[in-house]
Amino acid sequence: MTDTTSSAGSMLAKIEGRHRGDSGNAIRAAVLGANDGLVSNLSLVMGVAGAALNAHSILITGLAGLLAGACSMAMGEWLSVNTARESNQRQIDNEAAELEKEPNQEKKELARLFRSKGLPFDQACLVAGALIANKSAALDTLAREELGIDPDELGGSAWTAGATSFCLFTAGAIFPVAPFFFLAGTSAVIAALALSGVALFSIGAATSVFTGRTILFSGMRQLLIGLAASGVTYGIGHLIGVTVGG
Repeated sequence: MTDTTSSAGSMLAKIEGRHRGDSGNAIRAAVLGANDGLVSNLSLVMGVAGAALNAHSILITGLAGLLAGACSMAMGEWLSVNTARESNQRQIDNEAAELEKEPNQEKKELARLFRSKGLPFDQACLVAGALIANKSAALDTLAREELGIDPDELGGSAWTAGATSFCLFTAGAIFPVAPFFFLAGTSAVIAALALSGVALFSIGAATSVFTGRTILFSGMRQLLIGLAASGVTYGIGHLIGVTVGG
């Protein structure tokens, strides 16, 4: 039976034929995470700079925005992934219960699944019969093919996702803040814009990997959007500063 199950697994692998974009998704998540930190903190820093606060106050505000944003992103990602894991595990447990109570019904579902992938009726029934004889293999196949869940991963590690999100947001958010460690006044603002501009263009260029756009187009688009957002917050900050300051 082991050989039969192995053959069924081999056949399943052939007809599945999927190319999962895990690496592409990881790159996309990294780029977007860093971009969130960069744009949000640049807007925050420019907003308080527009209000004519001193360099020390801007630095404290920027660092507070960095930590608040990074913690929020990390906690949100942890909760999202953990909730997805729990939901996936519940679906798998329900499928396991159905497999125990109604194995013939699950066998029919497997056969229908294989037929939908192009196998002839006889072959589909043969593969389904081989898999149903091994409850573990049957559950694994049903989870992956019927539920779309990888039982070995369940959506990934919530702690890893949270820590990664924290680091990526921080990596982007530090650019607008860094110049205020060493400079003050207009020089610090210009340096923050210049450093953030380079980072914005680089992040935009990185998105060309999965958008198919040219590096120049992607980089310039990201740069203009980021600068536009910071310009708006700078103007609003200036108006608030003038109004509150009298």
